[in-house]
Amino acid sequence: MITASAAPPATGSGPWQLARAELRRRTSVKISLSVVALFALMAVAAPLLSALGGWGPEEFDKSAVDPYLGGQPIGPLGGVSAEHWLGVEPVTGRDLFARVVHGAQVSLLIAFAATTIVVVAGTAGGIAAGYFGGRTDTLLSRLMDLTMSFPSLIFMIAMMSVARDVDRILLMTAVIGLFGWPGIARIVRGQTLSLKHREYVDAARVGGSGPWRILVRDILPGVAGPVIAYTTLIIPGMIATEAALSYLGVGVRPPTPSWGQMIAESVAYYDTDPMYFAVPSVCLFLTVLAFTLLGDALRDILDPRGSGA
Repeated sequence: MITASAAPPATGSGPWQLARAELRRRTSVKISLSVVALFALMAVAAPLLSALGGWGPEEFDKSAVDPYLGGQPIGPLGGVSAEHWLGVEPVTGRDLFARVVHGAQVSLLIAFAATTIVVVAGTAGGIAAGYFGGRTDTLLSRLMDLTMSFPSLIFMIAMMSVARDVDRILLMTAVIGLFGWPGIARIVRGQTLSLKHREYVDAARVGGSGPWRILVRDILPGVAGPVIAYTTLIIPGMIATEAALSYLGVGVRPPTPSWGQMIAESVAYYDTDPMYFAVPSVCLFLTVLAFTLLGDALRDILDPRGSGA
């Protein structure tokens, strides 16, 4: 009697497939991904959504505010109606829905662009420091220490206050990215130090592979997991930094909307028009929370040693 042979191991059971399966299993990850996708879609489709609502982010509707009550919105919940889905701004009458969706575009654009700079510069610097060692490691490590010890927030405020005739979004992206790369560079450096003496790296070196080929084909895939996990954790920090700078008045200039700027402007009306304060605040809170939960889950799965478990 011929017995059935053992079933071959299932395909697609590598670490990345297992990570995806684990992420799909977690309810918090599903919710976080849904929220992130919703706000990302909102940012991408901001012009279409505002056109669908019938109002642009800089259009004034004086008929929606009462000039005899200090420009307070007419109607309940800050002027919510079929014409203005989330109400209007006090005094100006600008549509809140249009400004929120365009604010998402500005806030997420700055956050994602700054994160890209941080990840690319930090990964490149960390791999170079960890693999080449010697003077390269010393120089890059001292540069990391210098950048991390610099009072970044004060410098950001000073730069944004002094630089006036420049693209504010571009400048804010560059300044935020400038001070964010050392954190991820240190993580990548530590990972590279542990990988560069592995057997497959030694085999590639003996086989005649050059340093850059080894870095791209052998070292970079080994640090990809922690880098991805760390990336999702720093995005909410970037969003909060942009909001804080705009809140302090040194970020995106009016009339270009951003969530931080809208929150700053709404503080004066929080008691008479709480809807004006609540809408951008809730959007900011949900976005930061979703990215934080997603980053925590990715860190637990892709970099369990860094999670403290």
